[in-house]
Amino acid sequence: MTPPPALVDSHCHLDFPDFSEDLPQIIARAAEAGVTRMVTICTRLRHEPRVRALADAYKGVFYAAGTHPMSAAEEPLATLEGLLALTDNPKFVAFGETGLDYHYTADSRDVQQTSLRIHIAAARQSGLPLIIHSRDADDDMARILSQEHRQGAFGCVMHCFSSGPELARTAIDLGFYLSMSGIAAFPKSQALRDIFAHCPIEQVLVETDSPYLAPPPFRGKRNEPGHVIHTARAGAAVFGMDLDAFARQTSANFDRLFAKAAGGTL
Repeated sequence: MTPPPALVDSHCHLDFPDFSEDLPQIIARAAEAGVTRMVTICTRLRHEPRVRALADAYKGVFYAAGTHPMSAAEEPLATLEGLLALTDNPKFVAFGETGLDYHYTADSRDVQQTSLRIHIAAARQSGLPLIIHSRDADDDMARILSQEHRQGAFGCVMHCFSSGPELARTAIDLGFYLSMSGIAAFPKSQALRDIFAHCPIEQVLVETDSPYLAPPPFRGKRNEPGHVIHTARAGAAVFGMDLDAFARQTSANFDRLFAKAAGGTL
């Protein structure tokens, strides 16, 4: 039996209650599906200790932490010093997810923008990348990322990218990465697949954003890291590549961006 290709789930949420009953089995299934590493994301900094503990418990699990834009008005504002203090942990590989979300929380756009700029400063000063969530905020996101990049370069991935082509072009031109989630595998997502098709394959990652956004054939069910292979199949088709080549390329991209996580395995 041919083993599955080695893949990386660049974004998941292993600390969410959806996984509380069977996390060891989920990690084991991911390994069986070819997932060698995953980054679990802390979305509220007060939860950082429990997310760190998850990463410490599994060899191939790394973590990032930040204030999600939808929580920015509810949580204490992150500080540059507090974010930089997290970088001492060898399993801490990125800041975020941070960003802008005007879909449900447009009333907090000012504090979202302030929070985003603090996270960018941490990424710039530390050399660790930024994980960006952007929804219904393309113009402000492109403007802030461009402004901040002119003040000093930083690494970045546009997680679960589902925005428009203009923001995609801005991100790519800045040297950032676009991450392909299960949305890209949905039948009605051809416009999104077309955006990815115009991106350099060297700037593309894959993720699950689990427990959300399960790709077919699991759509509507709980997503988990092992399902990243189904998004990878859709991505390989977008780029006209075989699955093994797509997996190798996106894994190499991950290693380039998330340098602290390079070479690990479940």
